[in-house]
Amino acid sequence: MKLFKVSLTKSYLVEINAETETDAKRLAEFFTGDIQDISDTNNRKEYNFEIEEIECTMNEAFDVEVIPD
Repeated sequence: MKLFKVSLTKSYLVEINAETETDAKRLAEFFTGDIQDISDTNNRKEYNFEIEEIECTMNEAFDVEVIPD
């Protein structure tokens, strides 16, 4: 097998309960991983938010490079 480096672009729609729009944007950016909520109970309690849903809306490879041996 060959080793490849693949560049991906992913976009998500995140439904989040938060105090303000600014909080919603900041917390959604910080506490989302690869289509999963990476926050824990303490994070949700400290920052007063809860991520309801994460939907991947785009997942596209735009570059592939062979990594030489």
